[in-house]
Amino acid sequence: MASDGRPRQPPRRTAPAVRGSHRRTGRAHQPSRHPWRWPGHIPPPAGTLDRRLSRGITLAPHISALALVVPDYDSAIAFYVGKLGFRLTEDIPQGPKRWVTVEPPGGGARLVLAKAEGDRQTAAIGNQTGGRVFLFLQTDDFARDHAAFTAAGVVFEEAPRHEPYGTVAVWRDPFGNRWDLIGPVSA
Repeated sequence: MASDGRPRQPPRRTAPAVRGSHRRTGRAHQPSRHPWRWPGHIPPPAGTLDRRLSRGITLAPHISALALVVPDYDSAIAFYVGKLGFRLTEDIPQGPKRWVTVEPPGGGARLVLAKAEGDRQTAAIGNQTGGRVFLFLQTDDFARDHAAFTAAGVVFEEAPRHEPYGTVAVWRDPFGNRWDLIGPVSA
């Protein structure tokens, strides 16, 4: 009997508190559909979208990174970080591989520098889009960045031209990937 004279009730069993909607509904935790949460799987690197989502941080879908196949990590880091001023955001050893990401100085989608493995990937270095411009680097000051890139040894394929979407010039990175440097629309 309880102190108020009513019969004692057994304790209520509730599902353990978990993140997300389960906490509010009281439903039992469902097994994760995310493979990195299964035993034996390696979680994604800190800072990646999958890691943020696993912590309950939600974002509207957006492109957070693009894979860029390169011959080796260090030469790609030397070019993008050392010459162009990108920021090295991650360089995490993963056995024989590394998880390497760089980000342009103004932010935006990161590049995952992926070391080529095998003949097929090696053949794709510099030609991931079949010869078309692959990446578009937007700048707020075209003249400043065009001059800085030229001073850093970047070779432009053409003189700057004015398009309805802005001032643009095509250049190649040392691996053969074609890029557009795009500045604001001229007044």
